[in-house]
Amino acid sequence: MSDRADISPTVAAAQASAPRPDTAGPRKVRIFLVVVDDSQELKVALRYACLRARKSGGRVALLYVIEPVAMDSLMSFDRLLRDEQRAEAEQKLQRLAREVVAAAGAPPCLIIREGNRRDELLALLAEDEQISVLVLGAGVGKEGPGPLISYLTGRALTRLHVPMTIVPGGMTDAELEAIT
Repeated sequence: MSDRADISPTVAAAQASAPRPDTAGPRKVRIFLVVVDDSQELKVALRYACLRARKSGGRVALLYVIEPVAMDSLMSFDRLLRDEQRAEAEQKLQRLAREVVAAAGAPPCLIIREGNRRDELLALLAEDEQISVLVLGAGVGKEGPGPLISYLTGRALTRLHVPMTIVPGGMTDAELEAIT
C-alpha cells in the first residue's frame, strides 16, 4: 500500500514553472531525486544533487519512504505509531529542505510514501517521467555500497528508466564542487 503525499511543490509544478530560454513555453527542468534515509552518505548525495541542480537550473526532489512495521497489536496503537512516523518524516524533510534551499537556491519537491523503500522508489520512477536523475550515496564501510544501490545495480537495473548517479560517500565538499 502506498500513501503518496507531496508536502511542497510537486515535480510537475517545478516543470511547469521553469521558463524556456526561447520563451516558447516551459522547458524540461532536470529533477534530481534523492532518497532520504538515516545513512551518513545521504549528506554527500544531497550535496551533489544540490550542486548539480543549481548549476543546471534544475530542482531537487526528496523521497522519504515510511517502511511498515510488522505489528500484531491494537489498531489504535498502529495508528499512533504511523502518525509518529509521518511526523518524523515531515520534520526530517523540512530540515533537509532548508539545506536544499541554501545549497541549490530553490525549494525541493518533498515526497512521502509508505511501503517498501525500493518498491516505492521504482514505482515513483515509473509514474513520474519528469524525474531526470536518481542520486544515491554509496556507503564507505566494509558492508558495501548499501542495500538500495546493491539492489538497483543488480536485479532491478532493467527497471530503471532514468540515469542513476552513485556518489562515493567519502567525498568532501571540495571534491563535489570540483566535479559538478
